[in-house]
Amino acid sequence: MTDAATDTPLVTRTDHDGVATLTMNNPKRRNALSGAMMAALQDAFDRIANESNVRCVILAAEGPVFCAGHDLKEMSGITECDQHASLFNQCSDLMMTIVSLPQPVIARVRGMATAAGCQLVASCDLAVAADTAKFATPGVNIGLFCSTPMVALSRNIARKHAMRMLLTGDPINADNAFAMGLVSDVVSDDDLVDHTNTLAAGIAARSGMTVRLGKQAFYKQVEMPLSQAYSYASDVMTANMQKHDAREGIGAFVEKRHPSWRHE
Repeated sequence: MTDAATDTPLVTRTDHDGVATLTMNNPKRRNALSGAMMAALQDAFDRIANESNVRCVILAAEGPVFCAGHDLKEMSGITECDQHASLFNQCSDLMMTIVSLPQPVIARVRGMATAAGCQLVASCDLAVAADTAKFATPGVNIGLFCSTPMVALSRNIARKHAMRMLLTGDPINADNAFAMGLVSDVVSDDDLVDHTNTLAAGIAARSGMTVRLGKQAFYKQVEMPLSQAYSYASDVMTANMQKHDAREGIGAFVEKRHPSWRHE
């Protein structure tokens, strides 16, 4: 998927040692989630979902803004209700794809992440932010409450923190985003790329099977009542124990050697 005006790809991809880096590549439009940008991201994630050699994904952005949310110019040109519904459903599908992706996804955030851009960060499994990054759900300022960003936001941070962001639209800085639980790491701008790469490489070095199983189990159990969650998690661990990589990992620990993963 390319930008029609410049014929440049909206999303680029690089791969290194089991880590795929997807980079939103429309800085002139502040990497807004236009229909075309969402389609490009959806296509990239759909491809990665079927690539067992990819064990971690980094989601990054070109330019000084990570993502400005929905493309308001595009939205203002739409008048039909079903067209608006289609756009928001496309966005929701993209966010659910990230959560359900077998591989962990790390957002690498520089600059502003607003509205659906903040939703994008919240939908990723981990988020590394430059200490200059900011986050906001400012839809209330333009008469369009950030209802779909609210879904991901409220599953990451405490209710009153989420409501303050949603009701005021005020941006929060990276340190506050870390304290609230919206991001997992805050580093200097100079260290952002190296720190994220190191984090991703560490995940990719683990058993791919174990990480895939664990990510799926995490999101499934977190919505369950306590007793049901423990029952489900016990079943997951039992199944996990039957896998080669679990036996290999335990054996390597006992024998004080490095494990040799099959990632299956």
